[in-house]
Amino acid sequence: MSLLVVGLSHRSAPVSVLERASLSADAKVKLLHDTLAAEPATEAAVLATCNRIELYADVDKFHAGVAELSTLLAQHSGVALEELTPYLYVHYEDRAVHHLFSVACGLDSMVVGEGQILGQIKDALALGQELHTAGRLINDLFQQALRVGKRAHSETGIDRAGQSLVTFGLEQLAVHLPVGEWAAGKRALVIGAGSMSSLAAATLARVGVAEIVVANRTADRAERLAEILVASGTGVKASAVAMASVADELARVDVVVSCTGATGLVLSADDVLGAVSWGSAPDPAPQTPAGLNSGLSSAPAGDAAAAVGLDAAVVARLAAAARDGGRLADAGAARTIAAPVEADGCPVGPDGRAALTGVDANSLELHGTWADQGEAAAQRQPRRSTRTQADGSAVRLALLDLAMPRDIDAAVHRIPGVRLVDIESLAEASADAPMAADVDAVRGIVAEEVAAFGAAQRAAHITPTVVALRAMAAEVVAMEVARLDGRVPDLDERQRAEVTQTVRRVVDKLLHAPTVRVKQLASEPGGAGYADALRELFDLDPQTVASVSRADAADPMNDDDPGRAS
Repeated sequence: MSLLVVGLSHRSAPVSVLERASLSADAKVKLLHDTLAAEPATEAAVLATCNRIELYADVDKFHAGVAELSTLLAQHSGVALEELTPYLYVHYEDRAVHHLFSVACGLDSMVVGEGQILGQIKDALALGQELHTAGRLINDLFQQALRVGKRAHSETGIDRAGQSLVTFGLEQLAVHLPVGEWAAGKRALVIGAGSMSSLAAATLARVGVAEIVVANRTADRAERLAEILVASGTGVKASAVAMASVADELARVDVVVSCTGATGLVLSADDVLGAVSWGSAPDPAPQTPAGLNSGLSSAPAGDAAAAVGLDAAVVARLAAAARDGGRLADAGAARTIAAPVEADGCPVGPDGRAALTGVDANSLELHGTWADQGEAAAQRQPRRSTRTQADGSAVRLALLDLAMPRDIDAAVHRIPGVRLVDIESLAEASADAPMAADVDAVRGIVAEEVAAFGAAQRAAHITPTVVALRAMAAEVVAMEVARLDGRVPDLDERQRAEVTQTVRRVVDKLLHAPTVRVKQLASEPGGAGYADALRELFDLDPQTVASVSRADAADPMNDDDPGRAS
């Protein structure tokens, strides 16, 4: 076994790099084909999820394999090799097996113990089988990884150590409330109809939302998911809409979960700002910048400042800056005042990057709310607090972005009344999550299974040599029996059969102990050389051994049923 894995994950790379290095479905297919076309690799599989990209291959040269697989990952992910290299990790042979088994058990997940990864490993194996890039080693490895993951979930309480990414994300949106209490009666929009979006929709239905609207580029898949939700017995009302209707639906829902394969943003800051500004909601929504601007258009600057909770001195400072054509502080960054005022909303836009000129005091009051309060909040709270608001009761629209690259513009976290939880904030939150004692038990299972898998692979490696040795012995027996027939032609059938059986028994007894022992020795670490020694001692033809290996690999009876791993 010469298993090599090269990859990057949320543990080795920042979200910004993972986001850029994500692989589309077509890119995964091309990556697998190119990996097999490369000289060092004989079989391969790619495991690409929202927080990891890993390329597995059976290689005959370690250093050449690392160089080739790293280069291929860079080429197909679109991130330059020199930029990607610092974030890559490499595992070889038993360490590579240990890594995949740990991943399958959820030990390497962003949320420890989540079970979603098992479906993603199954998909990676299915793609390799479909493209015929998964050979004996990759098939054995991934099928066993699925069994190990299932064993960990059935024999331990690893499920208590974490939840699915969806459940964990909803908990982050609910803040201090139980998810069921927070979700009760809410209306939700699910964007996408893939495996993660379907899981999100099912989870929302289970925790008690009243209505789910599904939007997907393929209408049939959205309608099918809606039908499944209605038939789930949870009592949730579900329907499907076209992607073109997403902006309209935003104004009608309380929760949005998005997980698509889009390469660009699905929801912009303008989309979300428009929804919370003009949409109707069952609960009173915080007044938006547009509403504040219109409501304070005739108020003196000092009164307007008091109305929105601002210090009058702040307004005066901002007004003076605008009159003098100077520079305006925005969350610690100086921005030139040079652009016209927007028709509505904050004059600098939700991301604070537009500029101002000729701004009146009312507009500056509004900007003060966005800039100065945002700066103060950033100074008071840890980094992840900029993604969410502290009090769930004031949230008009809760957004959960599970896509990589992101579906929702990160700038929406600065819109009043909006809470955004994305992959980056989930990674930060999960870093503080407590580890259950069951994690240690799972680590024990992984270590045990890695040792068993390595022993089985090493033993399997010597099997073709043993088979070739026994075939050679049988050929010698046949030749000697034929020679005996020529020398003693008077033997009857019974006598000839008895002699033949006696010679075979002698040969079998002579070979039994050495072949059993060599299999035992070969299954131990460092036992790979016993097959070479056996071939050398008995002068076995390497081509004969190779032909036995090919026949064994081609025999469907020797393959595990993929269905058992599903």
